Amino acid sequence: MFGLEALDLARIQFAFTISFHILFPAITIGLASYLAVLEGLWLKTHNDTYRDLYHFWSKIFAVNFGMGVVSGLVMAYQFGTNWSRFSDFAGAVTGPLLTYEVLTAFFLEAGFLGVMLFGWNKVGRGLHFFSTVMVAIGTLISTFWILASNSWMQTPQGFEIVNGQVIPTDWLAIIFNPSFPYRLMHMATAAFVATAFFVGSSAAWHLLRGRDNPAIRTMLSMAMWMALIVAPIQAVIGDFHGLNTLEHQPAKIAAIEGHWENKGDKATPLILFGWPDMKEEKTKFAVEIPYLGSLILTHSLDKQVPALKEFPPEDRPNSTIVFWSFRIMVGLGFLMIFTGLWSLWLRKRDSLYTSRPFLYLALWMGPSGLIAILAGWFTTEIGRQPWVVYGLMRTADASSNHSFMQMSITLIMFVVVYFALFGAGLGYMMRLVRKGPKTDEGKETNDGGPGQKRTPARPLSAADDEGADADQARSLEKEI
Repeated sequence: MFGLEALDLARIQFAFTISFHILFPAITIGLASYLAVLEGLWLKTHNDTYRDLYHFWSKIFAVNFGMGVVSGLVMAYQFGTNWSRFSDFAGAVTGPLLTYEVLTAFFLEAGFLGVMLFGWNKVGRGLHFFSTVMVAIGTLISTFWILASNSWMQTPQGFEIVNGQVIPTDWLAIIFNPSFPYRLMHMATAAFVATAFFVGSSAAWHLLRGRDNPAIRTMLSMAMWMALIVAPIQAVIGDFHGLNTLEHQPAKIAAIEGHWENKGDKATPLILFGWPDMKEEKTKFAVEIPYLGSLILTHSLDKQVPALKEFPPEDRPNSTIVFWSFRIMVGLGFLMIFTGLWSLWLRKRDSLYTSRPFLYLALWMGPSGLIAILAGWFTTEIGRQPWVVYGLMRTADASSNHSFMQMSITLIMFVVVYFALFGAGLGYMMRLVRKGPKTDEGKETNDGGPGQKRTPARPLSAADDEGADADQARSLEKEI
């Protein structure tokens, strides 16, 4: 079917499930820190706007966290079911790293999550704030261990191979492998940026509907400050990450650039657009800028970048895919920087909350961070091929001995279940977003408590009938 084999279906299944999964941890990481900032600001300023936003986003965080846990369990099982030979080969490294993630991050998050979500009126303010901070730290620790495991697969060190199995010899070298610091910073920053645009898009949606209040304005303001500051930082981190990749995975860089061969001692041009053809070994319809490839990738005007033809055909990543996935990521990154700069200009003109062109841009930029994360992971994982552990084990040697029929059935089941289950979860989460934060404007402030009306702590109690709000939302959607 379509020339695919069981190995291809195993790869597609893993890519499909991990693509669903990565969306939830990315937003969880950003929202956890955002909630810690909101509660800290409320405790410091006693401004009820921050409290209202905390209650609002904590519900969305809870739903997102639950879907992330469920989708993450599937990933662990796939190592044993579809990639058993990889687990046998490298399990002595990847197994403990994932265990450390559970013992540190997951237990930390689980231990304080209940207090964070349900303890607002049951514990002291200090303890509740501490719980929120611990959950935020837990998400970052989880990122640490997951990225350590993935980075080791990209740049393995600190081991020896005995009887066809990887045996750890230096755990510090394994964890802090050459690409780990760059990948950790790149992913954590991407999560913050993605969350900022998610929050900013939500605020823009409400402002376009005419719902203008301090909570909505604060959402947009904080999101745009984050975009303005962090998006350029992400670009700098990406540059350092690229230099590291050039050093340790030159074939990946050559594939990303669609660069097939060097001509004499000429500097490498940057191919802006084109279509890399793996069979004909050239990039068709290339639009090039002379010298810029060397300047970006080597920070010089005379050094050359390794070319794909310098590597055996069987060791080349699929340039057609990574060439465009990388450009999608970078293109969205520039749009994020532009959005942040535009927001600064409008802020100085006191029109940040009223400029409809900008609000529409902020609205449509909502999923941009998540799309950029997916494009980045496609680039780094497909760019590592044909290796599952770079230079040590090929992907073709890592999969379990399943038939094409078995893989077809499981892939179809995953697609159906995921779209049904997580589609419903995402739909519910968007209902929460459309409701917006409940505020106490014009009313007596009420923090809730026994026998008092308050914002429901349980996420599933929050999305009641939207009534007129739903009609107004549909009107805006038609306008868009």
